[in-house]
Amino acid sequence: MLDLNFVREHLELVERKTTERGMKVDFHSFRTLDEQRRRAITEAEKLKALRNKANEEIGALRARGEDASEKIARMKEVSDRIKKFDEVIHAYDDSLREFLMSVPNVAHESVPAGSRPEQNVEVRRWGAPPKFDFPPKPHWEVAERLGILDLPRAAKIAGARFALYQGAGAQLERALAAFMLDLHTRSHGYTEVLPPFIVNSACLVGTGNLPRFAADLFHLEATDYWLSPTAEVQLTNLYRDEILEPDRLPIKLTAWTGCFRSEAGAAGKETRGIMRQHQFQKVELVKLTRPETSFDELESLARDAEEVLQQLGLHYRVSVLCTGDMGFASAKTYDIEVWLPSTGEFKEISSCSNCTSFQARRASIRYRPQPRGKTEFVHTLNGSGLAIGRTWLALIENYQQPDGAVIVPEVLRPYMGGLERITG
Repeated sequence: MLDLNFVREHLELVERKTTERGMKVDFHSFRTLDEQRRRAITEAEKLKALRNKANEEIGALRARGEDASEKIARMKEVSDRIKKFDEVIHAYDDSLREFLMSVPNVAHESVPAGSRPEQNVEVRRWGAPPKFDFPPKPHWEVAERLGILDLPRAAKIAGARFALYQGAGAQLERALAAFMLDLHTRSHGYTEVLPPFIVNSACLVGTGNLPRFAADLFHLEATDYWLSPTAEVQLTNLYRDEILEPDRLPIKLTAWTGCFRSEAGAAGKETRGIMRQHQFQKVELVKLTRPETSFDELESLARDAEEVLQQLGLHYRVSVLCTGDMGFASAKTYDIEVWLPSTGEFKEISSCSNCTSFQARRASIRYRPQPRGKTEFVHTLNGSGLAIGRTWLALIENYQQPDGAVIVPEVLRPYMGGLERITG
């Protein structure tokens, strides 16, 4: 959420940046509401000044032993009017907060303007596509022939957009999670967390998922509970409503969790295989930082996620997203996209974002730069390190062999009991 004073003082900038995202927000209503609120505050302050002066006069009358009942009666009427103004102002405050909840973060000046993914700007690539002397197959064909992925039985259990891994397929999923967690905790300095997979509404408001994106989530009926769409929600909210000491920053957290998304609006998109699922596993990276270091921390967070792909030997590229392709809470986002031989395209496997103070203001996460000084909001950052299902399918496609087997990357073999080839 943006600061009210910032929006008020930079309204044209906020409106332009919102338009660049392709979002429609009623800023005219904001102007009207803000003006009405300020007029109400002015009237209330006039009445309070009148009451204060009258109270002094009443005190003087009583001190002289004179009758103050008439003035007291008039001041009761003034007090009633003040109470009504205070109620109106409180209602305006609620409406303004509701409005601010609908306004996206302001994109950083380094973010390219654009409305389509084609306007994202590639910043680097790593590795090269594998070479095959046969037509590479999509991951679902390779995996189903090996007996390590069973989508029909997953559909029997839960429905479409669910996966069932078995045998070496299940082992590979588990190996990837363990490998990623070990890399981020041992080499990159993150603290591992295993949080609940269910969150309350306050957590989702804090990260910007609610109220705007409720349709993308799974809600547990007759409760205040939701299935978490990403561990970004849990990790960011660990410090909700807290004031952190500056020497604790940056805080670097990682977690493996299940993630649950309704995929609202995704009908007909990537229905084959496991690219787009209602339930998937992911290793998440979250940082809480000082404002002045947050964009440097974004660069290092993206590099931490990239190293997973480098150690797995998977070709990828990194792009900075244009304004219209960024998430609601983000001020700047890098997408990391892995190469898929079956389509000859890059597909997103991680988004690494700096949300600046947007989430921290919603979740009230602050720090005190100076002892006994004024508190400020931290900056929050997040990124997938990585989405395990998409890493799984990328390995299946990039390491498939002419005989249908799949080579296990060397770095994963200790997690797979020494297995070098998945042969079914």
